Amino acid sequence: MKFLTILLSTYIIFSQQDTEVYLFDYSNSKPLPILANPKNISNNPGYDNQPSFSENGKFIYFSSTRNGQTDILRFDIKNDKKKWISQTIGGEYSPQEISKNHLSAVRLDPDGKQLLYSYKIFRNHSKVLVENKKIGYYAWINSKELLCFVLGEPNSLQSINLKSNESILIDEIIGRSIHKIPNSKLMSYISKKTDSWSINSFDPVSKETSTIINTVEGSEDLTWTNNGVILMSDGNSLFSFHPGYDKDWKFVIDFKEFDLTNISRMSLDRGNNYIAIVAEAIKN
Repeated sequence: MKFLTILLSTYIIFSQQDTEVYLFDYSNSKPLPILANPKNISNNPGYDNQPSFSENGKFIYFSSTRNGQTDILRFDIKNDKKKWISQTIGGEYSPQEISKNHLSAVRLDPDGKQLLYSYKIFRNHSKVLVENKKIGYYAWINSKELLCFVLGEPNSLQSINLKSNESILIDEIIGRSIHKIPNSKLMSYISKKTDSWSINSFDPVSKETSTIINTVEGSEDLTWTNNGVILMSDGNSLFSFHPGYDKDWKFVIDFKEFDLTNISRMSLDRGNNYIAIVAEAIKN
């Protein structure tokens, strides 16, 4: 897959900017979290994006450019080593650990076919998880259910059961950030139905949705801390909001102090000791 490959939809383009994945030490301090000691763990020309941690917190998986194609790379935090996971004809995006030996990822093939696959780690074996749906972004509800951004006119939020092959339309005109809300059975997603975008919750049991708060204006990338705080990026800045406690967004940090800009995707490890952040280096 070449740079600036456009998906067969008017809604989604996997941007091929010169982004890097940075790993920060993280602390859930009060009144605001602390980020320190950034390290460029991708250090690679081209597109490096969509980081996620392994369940045990030892590894970070992300999409990385190799020979003009986007593949899955694994970074070993303790040993400071990288290893390629996927070797397919397509480009992989949004890798997430399913189990100790399996990952899921969106694959875009040269012929335009785009499906969600599972991969055996280091076994060069993959299989389709969801047939006949162009999934752009997703999060696991549990081992059998997914909450997915499905490409279409308009794009939609769908709950998909892998066991029954049932899909349920939840919402339309949504953003790319879909997450589990820690210490609850709820999920979160971004609604873009109005000019004021909102972070909404979704209950997989009742199928009900509810507004949590409007996003930082024009922003859609976020992550949740394990104590229920939302972190949201906006250009050079990071903001926080604690539902049930805060009335509005709080400024946390300006990444210019680390010579970073255009902050986008973020991911925290389960213990909240590290945060992986996608950014671009400020060129002096």
